Amino acid sequence: MGKVLYSVTMSLDGFIAGPGGDMSWLTEHIGPNPTVDALIGDIGALLVGNRTFRGDDPHRDTDREGKPFGGGWDGPQFVLTHHAPHTPVPGVTFVGDLDSGVAAARAAAGDKYVNVLGASIARQCVEAGVLDEIFVCVAPVLLGDGVRLFDHPGGTNVKLERIGLTHAPLATNIWLRVVR
Repeated sequence: MGKVLYSVTMSLDGFIAGPGGDMSWLTEHIGPNPTVDALIGDIGALLVGNRTFRGDDPHRDTDREGKPFGGGWDGPQFVLTHHAPHTPVPGVTFVGDLDSGVAAARAAAGDKYVNVLGASIARQCVEAGVLDEIFVCVAPVLLGDGVRLFDHPGGTNVKLERIGLTHAPLATNIWLRVVR
């Protein structure tokens, strides 16, 4: 089965979203990134947090709004929530707990990655011992406030091993493995 990967773009001060979950800061930092383009092709399914699913979209008010990776990816999505909408969403399965969400996403991904979207879901995956890798694009901006890449006050250290470092015109990419 595929590995569980948390991929995210963050500011230099460690925020993945601005105050209130605002993602508009990201738009100007989305640019050519061959490492991200290659990664997107290796993703078989998404495991998405409810806040991320219903949250601010960096592609808002464009023809790419509401599409994973701005339309660069298409496939099964599993949204972890206790409040599924009454109206079905095409291509989206709503799951009520992390274990069944990870299992369903892994089955759908096959040998490809399950890509986690959402800091809270990524933290839960770390706590459950199911997160295998982290891919971070570091954008050259300081936000000063917002949602952190990893927020776990009082938690234990999570050891990581760097397995890749690449550069793109608008970001530095760091690929890490969770050491168990």
